[in-house]
Amino acid sequence: MTSPFLRRRRLATELRTLREEKGIKAEDLSQQILRSRMTVSKLENGRCRPDVADVVKILEILGVTGDKWQELFNLTCQAAERGWWDKYGDAMGPRQRMYADLESAAESICGYNQFGVPGILQTPDFSLALVELDKADGPLTYRPDRMLEARQRRRQAAFGPGGPTYELILDEFVVRRLAVPPGVMSEQLVHLVQAATAEPRLSIHVLPVNARVEGGFLARSTFAIYTFTDPRDPPVAIADTMHTDIVHTTAREVARYVELYRRLREASLSPVSSLTLLEEAANELSELAGS
Repeated sequence: MTSPFLRRRRLATELRTLREEKGIKAEDLSQQILRSRMTVSKLENGRCRPDVADVVKILEILGVTGDKWQELFNLTCQAAERGWWDKYGDAMGPRQRMYADLESAAESICGYNQFGVPGILQTPDFSLALVELDKADGPLTYRPDRMLEARQRRRQAAFGPGGPTYELILDEFVVRRLAVPPGVMSEQLVHLVQAATAEPRLSIHVLPVNARVEGGFLARSTFAIYTFTDPRDPPVAIADTMHTDIVHTTAREVARYVELYRRLREASLSPVSSLTLLEEAANELSELAGS
């Protein structure tokens, strides 16, 4: 399917550009469609699901007709669609909903994980161990059971027919320092090895703790780069910060993440050596758990 998130951003750019070309202020437009200035702002920044009737009124005010009207009407309908993830509401968390949305239209995903294992590749026990760590920051804003159910749906969609290729760089820092029970981490590492061995569209690189990343600064956060099947949708980079995800869409911003990813990949182990390291670490942790 198409990604409603991407369609909202494309629609936002189109509407803002058309309004500015007509010399109409956002405040004046909001008064003409009998909506608040904030509503127009959210629509022109892709931060809300569009109301089709509102957009039709805006197109009329801006004098859009013919093929352009039909193109933007179709885009509005796609932007207003709901995906399977929407039925979970806040129970699965807003971050995971956005990831599921982007994955639905992705052709490839390249991710660097500095402090954790990507949710889509986590075992249930590992996810629950992270939930316990998450509780240290205060009350949960999601339901763990629904979060796990949603991740299962994401795995089925991403690794089902027509899903994206997925290349992961996992910092060895995660394997050595993340404070989950040794047995749980061991099982998680075994799962990564098995998944990468069984799924040809998945490849895993480990960035050793003693690797030197040449050519510039180190990564300051976990991030992922998405490319999409529709050539009209440019690549997107998402930086994972402590409290939110920052979405980068401009060519210059995305290019910086692409270059950073290239340098991290060059400093990482090959897929075969990476899986060997993960397997050896899993054995060490299993022995530690047994003792």
